[in-house]
Amino acid sequence: MLPVDLPRTVRDALLAPLVDHHCHGVRRDDLSRAQFELLINEGGSPAPPGTTHFDTPFGAALRRWCAPVLDLEPHAPPAVYLSRREELGAAEVNRRLLAGGGVVAFLVDTAVDTASDDVELLTATEMGRHGGAAADELVRIEQVERDVAETAQLAADYLDGLGEELAARAARAVGLKTVIGALCGLDFDPARPSRGSVIAAANRRLSDPKQPLTDEVMLRHLLWCAVDVARERGLPVQFHTGFGGSGLDLHRTDPGRLSEFARMLQPLGVPIILLHCYPYHRQAAYLAGVYPHVYVDVGLALPHTSALVKVVDELLELAPFHKQLFSSGCHSVAETAYLGALYYRRALGAALSARLASGEWSPADAARVAHMIGSGNARRVYRL
Repeated sequence: MLPVDLPRTVRDALLAPLVDHHCHGVRRDDLSRAQFELLINEGGSPAPPGTTHFDTPFGAALRRWCAPVLDLEPHAPPAVYLSRREELGAAEVNRRLLAGGGVVAFLVDTAVDTASDDVELLTATEMGRHGGAAADELVRIEQVERDVAETAQLAADYLDGLGEELAARAARAVGLKTVIGALCGLDFDPARPSRGSVIAAANRRLSDPKQPLTDEVMLRHLLWCAVDVARERGLPVQFHTGFGGSGLDLHRTDPGRLSEFARMLQPLGVPIILLHCYPYHRQAAYLAGVYPHVYVDVGLALPHTSALVKVVDELLELAPFHKQLFSSGCHSVAETAYLGALYYRRALGAALSARLASGEWSPADAARVAHMIGSGNARRVYRL
């Protein structure tokens, strides 16, 4: 799995237990082939007629690396893989794959997308139990907004309820998360919206509260409410950026568009965590290098791209090593958790090996960086 020429100290550091600082719950039910294929494709759509989502970088990785965990030969055909998955049952598959990643703590975004309200996912506690790890919750602020909007009758109740509910849920969490980039783009006006514009937006929102929130004014107000709560409780705020999902145009999720917002938050001391980032990981690395409160990862992207080593190597070009974090971006199926951890170790191992071979780094440097990115930085930022 790792380069054979790595010094023992570096190998041990890469194989040490990881803190997966951003993941989602996985399905607890048995899945048909059609259901499974939808869940291994970020677009969420069936493959074109006559094709399969197994013929993707992720599908190939799954058959190579997850098959042995389920007692199959590497590269097992899709039909064989899915048959074995069904034979073992979802609970056993989840246990093997979540535990197999070598994760010591899962930080879980427990929100459920609107289209999946009838789907049961493992809770944060269950993710930890299946994976033999600790588990904590990340609060998706847009989920809080939706819950409040569906019960509020008046704009005043709605606005008061947002702050109160965010504070209540943050008291039990290790971080907050926003998907504002997928809803209106990261090129939003970073300033706090005026009270008048917020009241008008709140009235618009309550006219149809079951729909996803896309009003930029309301989203900005929600984000600033979350910043206030995060500052009070000493929590980081995660931003979904770049790769993942089929929402807004990709270019509007470029984390570089958060530069002005990051400058505004710097005096407040609220950590900003840039999730996923690919293919804009270099822009994210720049922000992490410039701003002391900005952190970055490339979770989710690694098992979905064949350029995994290049992605991690490019992140190491500029982002401070104490600002990089590991996440699997796990969602829907436990294979995403297992492959996220596996590909992270392989990619970072190859990048470190190249630096060691060139004499650029010492073994002690490489081992220290591996420990920082794999768990140390997350423990510090999330106060674990």
